[in-house]
Amino acid sequence: MICPWGLAFFGLTSKYREHIFSQIHEIVFHGKGGYDWNTVYNMPIWLRNFTYRKIEEHYNDLNSQSNKAEKSWVDPSNKSKAKKESPQINPPSFLKAAKSRTSYK
Repeated sequence: MICPWGLAFFGLTSKYREHIFSQIHEIVFHGKGGYDWNTVYNMPIWLRNFTYRKIEEHYNDLNSQSNKAEKSWVDPSNKSKAKKESPQINPPSFLKAAKSRTSYK
């Protein structure tokens, strides 16, 4: 018999199951080999949530540091500094001498 509310007794909604499995995947994938699926699945819920938040914080910090470094290279105020500091590339003297001596007849 189908329950009129659409849920089975003690059952998990598909949305909650998706959340759990996505959280397990993120911990296993971004844990870099520190966790296997079975270990994370059988973790107490509070520990799994804690581990997930710590990994999420770590990757958010890495992302923000990467964005800061990228902005320092792209920042318009730094462009004038970069132009002043960039060295001039000159061809070697033997190439200049070779260009002046070659003539095809």
